[in-house]
Amino acid sequence: MVSIVSVAKVAGVSNKTVSRVINGEPYVTEETRERVEKAIRDLGYVPNMAARLIRSNRSNTYGIITDYVSTTPYSVDIVRGIQDWANANGKTILIANTGGSSEREVEIWKMFQSHRIDGVLYVTMYRRIVDPETGDVSIPTVMINCRPQTSELLPSIEPDDYQGARDLTRYLLEQGHRRIGYIRLNPILLGAELRLGAFRRTTSEFGLTENDLSISLGMDGPVGAENNYVFAAATEMLKQDDRPTAIMSGNDEMAIQIYIAAMALGLRIPQDVSIVGFDDFRTVTMALKPELTTAALPYYDLGREGAKWLNDLIGGEKIYPLSRVISCNLVERSSATFGPLQASGT
Repeated sequence: MVSIVSVAKVAGVSNKTVSRVINGEPYVTEETRERVEKAIRDLGYVPNMAARLIRSNRSNTYGIITDYVSTTPYSVDIVRGIQDWANANGKTILIANTGGSSEREVEIWKMFQSHRIDGVLYVTMYRRIVDPETGDVSIPTVMINCRPQTSELLPSIEPDDYQGARDLTRYLLEQGHRRIGYIRLNPILLGAELRLGAFRRTTSEFGLTENDLSISLGMDGPVGAENNYVFAAATEMLKQDDRPTAIMSGNDEMAIQIYIAAMALGLRIPQDVSIVGFDDFRTVTMALKPELTTAALPYYDLGREGAKWLNDLIGGEKIYPLSRVISCNLVERSSATFGPLQASGT
């Protein structure tokens, strides 16, 4: 087995320098780091993790506990953000899916404890309030895309759905829209209610009343098995004599059905009706024509910042505040403008 001594000899450095490079520590020049990394590759050196654990009492391994996130197109970028940060900082990541089972979750926490995991990133598929099923296991933990129901000691980092919806609504209002429709996401989702609340508040601040708004339920029921009313709601909304000049969709997938409803009625987007979504799920937003204006969920940043935050927590830094949000940035495309027909009042 190739040893650190062999790597140090080939690279022309001390054993300690090789150790610093392997552990991602500072105080190593870039030229030296590259020389050591080349020696590691050439020799096929593999660090002895068990020995490192004994010496430092750190495994340099973080665990991810998810419900379904690693198989969900929307939120896989959370895992990518975590992994990219880990790769850049010499950490190893273990991922475990609970499949929504509380019993499986308890087993995973125990397994992570037995493997001496340094910390856990607790990630959910959709934004919600939930308490991790830790049992009697205590490991430094940061919650991503969720926050705890009862424990005030667990740090959490979430997307700012409220701010994203305010920016989208303000964007439509500043374009001159004064008759606006809103098709609601499933009310069971925390983000859905935050987005609707932001829409109501922002339109009110601009002087609009309930008579200027058309708000309809687009989905309800269990997550993943919802009842879908989007097409019918959009059709009814657009058939009104005083129809909305813009419709805000609860998310990007729902916007597909709003597009279809508008086109079925012979309406042009955005000349006759502007449409905006939420999430920036690019399989949808870039495929729709015209491309969809939306607010981007910052999944990659949630993962990266959550991992960085966990590292600080493990290092003994005080975390304050315990709850953080990351902005959902407006992504302006061509589905929402104030066209000439709308400007003339037709």
